[in-house]
Amino acid sequence: MKPIILGATLAVLWLLLDLPTALPSGVLEFACQPVTIAFAAGLAVRPHLPRVGGCAR
Repeated sequence: MKPIILGATLAVLWLLLDLPTALPSGVLEFACQPVTIAFAAGLAVRPHLPRVGGCAR
């Protein structure tokens, strides 16, 4: 019963504090920065790049 009451309380606070619009816009603002996009693209491509120089074992 406690999880249901806790969930209902959090849902009411979520709606009263206007978090449904504030939180996603803050996350999107951070995620759409050019540096963040370039870093994510580099992480996605890295395993597919050939190894150049260095100590290949």
